[in-house]
Amino acid sequence: MSPTHRQVLAPDPAALRTVLGHFATGVAIITALDGDEPVGMACNSFTSVSLDPPLVLFCAAKDSTTWPRIQAARKWAANILSEESEEVCRLFAQKGADRFAHIAYSTGRTGAPVLEASIAFVDCETIAEHDAGDHVIVVGRVLELGYASDGKPLLFYRGGYGRFDV
Repeated sequence: MSPTHRQVLAPDPAALRTVLGHFATGVAIITALDGDEPVGMACNSFTSVSLDPPLVLFCAAKDSTTWPRIQAARKWAANILSEESEEVCRLFAQKGADRFAHIAYSTGRTGAPVLEASIAFVDCETIAEHDAGDHVIVVGRVLELGYASDGKPLLFYRGGYGRFDV
């Protein structure tokens, strides 16, 4: 692309959302147990941090009603969704939804829910939280992980869901 065809914007929230929407991401559901109750939220800001020690991170919106429950648990799983799991993602993105009413899951080493709709998971304990504007960066040490031998990831791009052909 030629720079003459590039639109340049000031970094306000709408422009930031538009520009960063051009970066395709995977979709993860962050899950935990609040006492005996499973809780979870959709997240597209999940990534690896370190192989040694094994660390990952996700970002949680400070105004999330689910985040304080995951924060208090300090143990959580990042469930990487399969391309067939768009409806699961939409469910976990809704406020006030009964997210686990019809969702099959088992538990990981920490007790956090591992969704059957995931193609991979990492089960973690929180080791650090960093203030980051309207979000919190949560760093977790990986205690257990796993993956399905088949399946493709669900992608998020420019406000919509997509598929990846390998």
